[in-house]
Amino acid sequence: MTNLSCGGSKDFLKGARKIKRNLTYVELMEEAVVHKEGVISHKGALCVTTGKHTGRSPKDKFIVDTAAVHDKISWTNNAPCSEATYDSLYKIMTDYVRDHQVYVGDGFAGADPENRLQVRFITEFAWQNLFLQQLFIKAKPEELKEVEDFTVICLPGVQAVPEVNGTNSECFIIINFDTHTVLIGGNRYAGEMKKSIFSVMNYILPQKGILTMHCSANVGKDGKSALFFGLSGTGKTTLSADPNRYLIGDDEHGWSENGIFNIEGGCYAKCIRLTEATEPQIWNAIKFTSVLENVIIDPQTRIPDFDDGSLTENTRTAYPLDFIPGAIIPSVAEHPSTVIFLTADAFGVLPPIAKLTKEQAMYHFLSGYTSKVAGTERGITEPQATFSTCFGEPFLPLSPLKYARLLGEKIEEHNTDVYLINTGWSGGPYGIGKRMNLPYTRAMVTAALDGKLDSVEWELDPIFNIAIPKYCPDVPSVILNPRNTWEDKEAYERQAKKLAELFNKNVVKFKGEMTDEILNAGPKHE
Repeated sequence: MTNLSCGGSKDFLKGARKIKRNLTYVELMEEAVVHKEGVISHKGALCVTTGKHTGRSPKDKFIVDTAAVHDKISWTNNAPCSEATYDSLYKIMTDYVRDHQVYVGDGFAGADPENRLQVRFITEFAWQNLFLQQLFIKAKPEELKEVEDFTVICLPGVQAVPEVNGTNSECFIIINFDTHTVLIGGNRYAGEMKKSIFSVMNYILPQKGILTMHCSANVGKDGKSALFFGLSGTGKTTLSADPNRYLIGDDEHGWSENGIFNIEGGCYAKCIRLTEATEPQIWNAIKFTSVLENVIIDPQTRIPDFDDGSLTENTRTAYPLDFIPGAIIPSVAEHPSTVIFLTADAFGVLPPIAKLTKEQAMYHFLSGYTSKVAGTERGITEPQATFSTCFGEPFLPLSPLKYARLLGEKIEEHNTDVYLINTGWSGGPYGIGKRMNLPYTRAMVTAALDGKLDSVEWELDPIFNIAIPKYCPDVPSVILNPRNTWEDKEAYERQAKKLAELFNKNVVKFKGEMTDEILNAGPKHE
C-alpha cells in the first residue's frame, strides 16, 4: 500500500521476553502442541477451543476517535474510544509481553500488488499465528518492506477493566488509524483478527475508488467471474466452493478498475454439520496444518464430530486457498458478470431466487437483509431477522452510502446481472418450515451463472416487487414461488407483509441521501 507510514512493531517488541518470527506451519503446530494449545486430529488438523468467546463481540469493537479520522468515520455504525483508552491498553500489552513469549508473522492483505497492505501479526498463541498464516497471503522475505503498513497485536491474556480502561467488558478490539495498529485482548476467537484487517481495508481502499466487499468469488471455465454477498451462515463459502468453478476467495474482496481480487489468502469456513457428500471441497481441506476451531473431537480416535454444537454452532475451519483444487492463485479475476445476494430468510417468505434490476440491486444492497444465524455472535441462539447494510455493516468504517454508490457504479459500468437467492426457510418460518435444500440452491446458482435463466418466463412477486422465474433447471417449479410452499396461504400473506414492512421501515434512514428511484424499488407500500 502506498503513502502509508507508521512506527511499526519495533518499539512494541523491544521488551518482549522471547520472540519467534515467521515460523513455518509445522513449527507453529509443534509449538501449539508442546504448549498444550490444541491437539492434532486424525487427519492432521490442529484442533483448538476459544473459551468464552466463540463468535464476534461487536459491542467490544472500537475505533480510536482522532482528529485525522473523526470526519471520515461513520459513528452511526462504529463505536469511538479515546486515545487515552488506547494508550492505557497499549501500555498494559507492552508490559505483558515482557513476561511472555510472542509469535510474529508477516503477510499481505490484498492479492493485487497495487492495492495490498503489509501486515504484521503479533500473537500470544502459536495457533493464532498459524491461523493468520492460513488466512492471509504469504509473503516472501524479499517482498517485505522494513516497516509494515499495519500491526495487529492479539494477546488474549490481557483483559481490560471497564471501570478503568473505558471498555464495555474485559474484551476489546481497538483500531487506531493514526498509529496503524489493532489491539485485541480478552478474546481468543480468531475471527476478530481477520475481521479487524477487513475493517482496515474497508477504510483505506474505498477512498481510492476501490470497492471492498464482504463476499466470496469464483470464476468459470469461460473466465466469467461471480460474486456472492451474504453474512455468515448464508452460504458464501459453501456456494462459492463449486467443483465446476475455480475459487477466488470465500469472504473478502476488492473491485478495482482492473477487476476483482481477494483480500485474503485462505478460507474460514463454518463446519457445523459438515459432510463430505454436501461440501466435499471443505471436507477435504481439513487436513495437515489446517485449523479446527471449537470442533469437538473424540479423545481416543481424534475424529471430529461435526454434528456436535455443544461449544457453539459457529464451529470453524481455517485453511489456505491452495487446499481447494483449482483455486485461482494469485486470486484475481476480471470484472464479475454476475452478482448474487444471499439471504437466510427466517420468515420463510422470500423466493429462493429472483432477478433484480439495477435499482432493486441497490435497494437490497442497502438493506442487507438476512437472519443472524446461531453462534456467529454472542447471545444469538436461533436465527433473528436483521438488516446489515452492504451485507457487512459491522466492518464498514465509512458511511454505508460510500460502498453502495461504488457498487451501483460498477454494476452499471460492467452490465452485471444481479440475483437475490434465499438459502433460508421455505414452507413456513423458522421452527415450522424447512431450510432450503442445498442441491436445489446449487442448481439455481448454476442456472444464474450459466445464463440458463435468460430465456425463461418470469412472474412478479406482488408483495416484494421482484421477478421470480417460473422454471429453473433441476429445481421443482412449485418451490420457486414461496406462497406455493405454505399450507396456510393467509399466514403466508401476513408473514410476507410483515417482512415487507420491516424492509420499508429500515430503508427510511436513507431517505434524502439516495434517489427515490432506488428507495422505491423494494417491497410494495400499502
